Amino acid sequence: MSTITISLSDERLERLKEMAESAGLTPEEFIRASLEEWLAGENEEFAAAARHVLEKNAELYRRLA
Repeated sequence: MSTITISLSDERLERLKEMAESAGLTPEEFIRASLEEWLAGENEEFAAAARHVLEKNAELYRRLA
């Protein structure tokens, strides 16, 4: 597993701590869970967009092949 270090303003750090506490997590756990959720969502959105483009242009791709 790799480690990433980021810089946050004092205000952002306090907000992060508040959000993590309200979720019953440490700030690190909160960030990890949020990032994993975001990354999973991005992959689903990309896959849906790719499927749409492939379906929309299927006839064109068939002709070009």
